[in-house]
Amino acid sequence: MIRFLIACLLAGAIAIPAMAALKEGDSAPDFRAQASLAGNAFDFSLKEALKKGPVVVYFYPAAFTEGCNIQAHEFAVHHDKFVAAGATVIGVSLDDISRLNAFSADPQYCGGKVPVASDADGRIAKSYDLRIVKIPVSIKDSRGVAVDHGFVERTTFIVTPDGKIAATIGGLAPQDNVAKALEAVQKLSAKRPAM
Repeated sequence: MIRFLIACLLAGAIAIPAMAALKEGDSAPDFRAQASLAGNAFDFSLKEALKKGPVVVYFYPAAFTEGCNIQAHEFAVHHDKFVAAGATVIGVSLDDISRLNAFSADPQYCGGKVPVASDADGRIAKSYDLRIVKIPVSIKDSRGVAVDHGFVERTTFIVTPDGKIAATIGGLAPQDNVAKALEAVQKLSAKRPAM
């Protein structure tokens, strides 16, 4: 019963709109992080990714948890549409890289299409003014494995190649978060001059 109550409180806290998060027009903090794609670790650099076009930086509570599973799956399903709009997608959570290696390779979630980065110390989330919720008791993920870290609030930032935030998306269900992110990058793509 206690775990159910904590899960409800946590879900409510994470669904609250990102009031303190960086807003449209703010400079996006640059970051480097160990990330995983299709189960393979690599070094991700926001600065390098922005050289290719806009970057969707989506923060999520924890790999292998209900809403995060849905969100990762939705980003994977719509991956080609993000690529067609010239955007790179990177997920960020407080998970360690070994957990992210499994999550990024899982065909039900990231499906080897969506890279996810480790922010184990919460430094990246804090630089984006996101809240980290401490978990008072052990919670198990959808595989039955304990989640041993706090949860960052679910918030997505669309970062333009000049390092500015074009949109901040928070307070939405996982599927709606992905849909809004896709809509935002498609609008940016429509504004780009033809080559």
